[in-house]
Amino acid sequence: MKAADYKKLKTDLYAKTKDIRQYDKATGNFYKSIVIMSKRADQIAADLKQEFQESSQQYATNADSLEEVFENREQIELSKFYEQLPKPTQLALYEFEHDQVYFQDTDND
Repeated sequence: MKAADYKKLKTDLYAKTKDIRQYDKATGNFYKSIVIMSKRADQIAADLKQEFQESSQQYATNADSLEEVFENREQIELSKFYEQLPKPTQLALYEFEHDQVYFQDTDND
């Protein structure tokens, strides 16, 4: 999923109290659910970081003076866009709550 797609999701921008009992339904164990969401948040963060770096390469300059750095409005706007995205943990939580995360239980309990 691209950053623009994450921007369209109706996630909470701030931390919110949740009922933790809803998170053990998919896995049978609350802690397994937390691990799954944590790993998904790491994936999302890595994807967003890579996408940002690729997008910012087109605006990269070999500027030696501070004036040239501050005048790069496109890069500043790009940075603001990524700063306004929901945090990866909130995105992973949203995906888990809406059954959009694929996981496979490898334990032989």
